[in-house]
Amino acid sequence: MWTEQDNAFCNTFRFKDFKVAFSFMSDVAEEAEFQNHHPWWSNEYNTVSFRLRTHDAGNTITDKDRKLAAAVDTLAAEYGGEEVI
Repeated sequence: MWTEQDNAFCNTFRFKDFKVAFSFMSDVAEEAEFQNHHPWWSNEYNTVSFRLRTHDAGNTITDKDRKLAAAVDTLAAEYGGEEVI
């Protein structure tokens, strides 16, 4: 579940292992490039965390962030990712 924290849309996903997490990140990178909207994210072993916000809109959450979040959710499901609460 994406949450709003400090003017950002945030979520964290856990995967089977590092290789799966990295493959997921590669696909997210392709989608982010396609949408021309790039996330702040981090990876630690099998865990990938996101902070989405739109620079052009004063670092607030916009529809661009929600659209990328929806694509991330779809990809996470394809890779067997589980949200970390």
